[in-house]
Amino acid sequence: MTTRLVLHPLTPAEAECVVQGRPGPDALWAPDYPNDGDRAGARHFLEHCANTGNPQPFGAYEIRLRENGHAIGGAGFHGVPDDRGQVTIGYGLIPAMRGKGYASEALRALLEIARAAGVASVRGDADLDNTASQHVMAAAGMRFVGEDDLLRHYRIDWTAGSAAEPGGGATATDGAAASQPSPQVSARRPS
Repeated sequence: MTTRLVLHPLTPAEAECVVQGRPGPDALWAPDYPNDGDRAGARHFLEHCANTGNPQPFGAYEIRLRENGHAIGGAGFHGVPDDRGQVTIGYGLIPAMRGKGYASEALRALLEIARAAGVASVRGDADLDNTASQHVMAAAGMRFVGEDDLLRHYRIDWTAGSAAEPGGGATATDGAAASQPSPQVSARRPS
């Protein structure tokens, strides 16, 4: 939970509703939610649940407004940490909610979930021309670590014991230390 948002961990049943684009009986969805990115994230989460079980806290989250409970987007992890303690994130908002600082606020909350769970490093990427998403990652404390023909890559690392240090422990990495990009959709514009 943040000042203005709730990151609600999706259950498999809720994720199925997102994939189908039909709200469940208690769901409150803003107009235009879910979008293609939300449905893709929910499908990926359901595949992970079917193959290896529910990965929470490293699963999918619905971004909801605290004031009224309406879902306005999604955020989440592309799976559990790898053997080096690294995870990849993705996030997105419906168009009407962009430009209000919600994405940075949600990403900071997602990063805090990762840090509290002992993750060593979080990676994210955005299309080369998606400067808004690049600003979101930078505003949330992630550092630019390199780019390829399609994407700009960002990362945040925490030192040992940093989970107990409020706002501390983040270190930038250089491009050589960046891992290969995730094949999953991250902070990319819908096609």
